[in-house]
Amino acid sequence: MSQISHDRLLIIDFGSQVTQLIARRLRELNVYCEIHPFQSVDAAFLTDFAPKAVILSGGPASVIDAGSPRPPEEVFGLGVPVLGICYGQQVMMQMLGGLVERGHGTAEFGRAFVTPSDAPLSILEGWFDEGPEQVWMSHGDHVSRIAPGFEVFGTSPNAPFAVTADLSRNFFAVQFHPEVHHTPRGAGLYANFVRLAGFSGDWTMGAYREEAVQKIRDQVGDAKVICALSGGVDSSVAAVLIHEAIGDQLTCVFVDHGLLRQGEADEVVTMFRDHYNMELIHAQEQDLFIGALENVSDPETKRKTIGRLFIEVFEQKANQIGNVSFLAQGTLYPDVIESVSFSGGPSVTIKSHHNVGGLPEKMGLKLVEPLRELFKDEVRALGRELGLPAHFIGRHPFPGPGLAIRCPGEITRDKLEILRKADAVYIDQIRKHGLYDEIWQAFAALLPVRTVGVMGDGRTYDYACALRAVTSVDGMTADYYPFTHEFLGETATRIINEVQGINRVTYDITSKPPGTIEWE
Repeated sequence: MSQISHDRLLIIDFGSQVTQLIARRLRELNVYCEIHPFQSVDAAFLTDFAPKAVILSGGPASVIDAGSPRPPEEVFGLGVPVLGICYGQQVMMQMLGGLVERGHGTAEFGRAFVTPSDAPLSILEGWFDEGPEQVWMSHGDHVSRIAPGFEVFGTSPNAPFAVTADLSRNFFAVQFHPEVHHTPRGAGLYANFVRLAGFSGDWTMGAYREEAVQKIRDQVGDAKVICALSGGVDSSVAAVLIHEAIGDQLTCVFVDHGLLRQGEADEVVTMFRDHYNMELIHAQEQDLFIGALENVSDPETKRKTIGRLFIEVFEQKANQIGNVSFLAQGTLYPDVIESVSFSGGPSVTIKSHHNVGGLPEKMGLKLVEPLRELFKDEVRALGRELGLPAHFIGRHPFPGPGLAIRCPGEITRDKLEILRKADAVYIDQIRKHGLYDEIWQAFAALLPVRTVGVMGDGRTYDYACALRAVTSVDGMTADYYPFTHEFLGETATRIINEVQGINRVTYDITSKPPGTIEWE
């Protein structure tokens, strides 16, 4: 469990797909919170965690069913504000003396509108100024009788108890999801709740930086630490933070597999070795990786080959340093949150050493993970706090296997060079048009087909290039970016004119779930 010294809010997770969004909304309010699955929360946990407030999340179960998820009874005896959301509302009502029943025509899924009662409610301050408020519902069961002490403060067509509260105990319950985009004033509800609970909003990156530096020093002492530096935002921010804490006790290993974007290796080495004066091993292993990928076209084989070689090279360089005790990783909070099993079984923990799988055990190293309490947007904020360049912090995500999965089919040095140049032109176009920060990720892919074209007075037989750009709020889902025809025409002309080896350009407009944003 975290040793964060700030006031803490506990989110008890019952399996909602949007529980992480609750945490993000609270972090945006500078409130420190943690998500823990209901199975892990008992009386001893509550005593140790000492939350200043508790939120009960939504979930797919029915409180009517035997063995359905429950928080411990002690939650309601802490004397702190409690907010129940969707399933969280229903479990509150059921445990405190109310009644929940099956749908019977009262189910609601999607957009609904809540109408207020005559009495005002503190957590709804700022709501209903212009009439009923839009919310997002997702429930089959419904509360048919509220628990003793609760009053009704809002209703919807299919939820007569859409907003309820027991003001004497500061217990609040809503049937809808305030955390999602489709509840426009949901962020205000959370702001009102944490203000009522007495949070001061002291969860800032400046405070986190100071605490994290001291934690690293206390954990590491005078031991040596190695960091697998990919050049991505997470590992880079972790490296700069750890270097601030322990200086030359940190050595970064940058494995250059020859699958990076144009100029990327030079940028990483210059920034960390020259600007930050870090101990940095630049392992130039392009021949090893590209040689191993020769005649390999299966995308999964590519990934496994690259991952295996990375571990081998990293281990070799780490052994050269000698007497290393710790491995630093850029593990983020979503990587370590325990998930709730929808089948009712035990929770599943995503291992915190997923980033460099197996290395900690194999090499007998302990982990330093200074970002494990942060979401991605908070890591970027910490990077700005540490002084990393804005263009670097705001870079689009880049996959570990690099250009290998943006070059479907067999990989050759020539194809990689063509792809680098095309990608560089594409990104340059996006920056020139001021679109880079509007786009979550953009890249070029070199298709495994060659087409006949006419350029000038001659025929060409060259590769086709595909462009992708997607938008996303949180990386959970993505949609294509709607470039204008003028932009696409200008970009295609530049690529064909400036990149020898490409004679055709296409733009991919398919929407993507997160696992298929990359090409292969």
